[in-house]
Amino acid sequence: MNSEELFKISKNIIPGGVNSPVRAFEPYPFFVKEAKGSHIVDIDGNDYIDYCLAYGPILLGHSDDDVMKDVYEQMQRGTAYGAPTENEVKLAEEVIDRVPCAEMVRFVNSGTEATMAAIRLARGFTGKSKIVKFEGAYHGAHDYVLVKSGSGAACLPDSAGIPVETTQNTLSVPFNNVDALTKLIEDEGEDIACVIVEPVMGNIGCVEPTVKFLKFLREITEENGIVLIFDEVITGFRVSRGGAQSYYGVKPDLVTFAKVLGGGFPIGAYAGKKEIMSLIAPNGPVYQAGTFSGNPISIQAGLSTLKKLDYPFYGEMSQKGDFLRESISDILEDLKLELQGVGLSSMFQIYFNEEPVIDYETAKRSDAKRFLVYFRELLKNGVFIPPSQFECNFISGAHTDDDLIKTSEAIEQALKVAWKI
Repeated sequence: MNSEELFKISKNIIPGGVNSPVRAFEPYPFFVKEAKGSHIVDIDGNDYIDYCLAYGPILLGHSDDDVMKDVYEQMQRGTAYGAPTENEVKLAEEVIDRVPCAEMVRFVNSGTEATMAAIRLARGFTGKSKIVKFEGAYHGAHDYVLVKSGSGAACLPDSAGIPVETTQNTLSVPFNNVDALTKLIEDEGEDIACVIVEPVMGNIGCVEPTVKFLKFLREITEENGIVLIFDEVITGFRVSRGGAQSYYGVKPDLVTFAKVLGGGFPIGAYAGKKEIMSLIAPNGPVYQAGTFSGNPISIQAGLSTLKKLDYPFYGEMSQKGDFLRESISDILEDLKLELQGVGLSSMFQIYFNEEPVIDYETAKRSDAKRFLVYFRELLKNGVFIPPSQFECNFISGAHTDDDLIKTSEAIEQALKVAWKI
């Protein structure tokens, strides 16, 4: 059975034929057979150099031998206990050693769970109800953050099934906009429990903060008694050993993780100041629980992964990222295309946009239809990236120089086709 046939069956028994909307693309997505290192193979026999990497978790490459060996050994000892393990303590210690703001850690099962719990904790700590997010930022699929901008700073539900009153305490402002954030806090600051931010907006492509924005964000939240939450579900342990807060030198009150932390297995976590984290049950009044929280398989995968993520690993990853970003810049110059090649560390993207992308509004002006032509042409040439202009592309430690060179050649060819050069 091939991918087209499987998708026809899948559409009748799985909504949309996929178990997450981002996996769908026309005319049908390929179905995976296996993946190893930097490559992913579909059931039709096509082999791709993979820059989707499960949307970010696969930092070491698919099925890393050391991680798989440790996970297999753990599986022989059991898959779930409903009781604590020594490895939970060891992984928490690893997180605390690496992440500047982390004094205590609570493990959960996904990034959505982590951000939902962190917001609840911020509300419990401050006694306030309102939260601030940034336009276009994605913080999981729970009701309080699955919103779109409404009139003024208010937010409206971005999905059917979410009551309007559920999002009445969610406020939104443009990313990288100091003036808008200042006015919002002047108007609403007494009622704001937290500001949650992706330090790098990885769910509208790859938008970095301006030089002053994150530092200003830290200053204004401190001045107004507002909890600052960094959503590092994407950037955590990817852009540096201590995540984006180490990379940019800005220390939040709370931080959320998922993706890389699990080494390819489902996991999430939130961490931060002890005075805040101590309010979590059973210590305090802020309730959060989960049957599979601290699952021994995921914890082992995370522990084995983090032990391999150290110096000189991040320097090597930056070199790979720099090679691709510089290659893209040269290609755009040679083809005389005024597009935006962006990224940092092991993250990259090309915005099909003539103007610099600094926030959601400018990102939306990109040519998403032409991007899909580019995406399909890359597939034809053996390169797999997320099928959306508004996702980030990722590099792994398993990508070789040969992979990167072939990818540069494929990008040039795909751009020529997309722009009919």
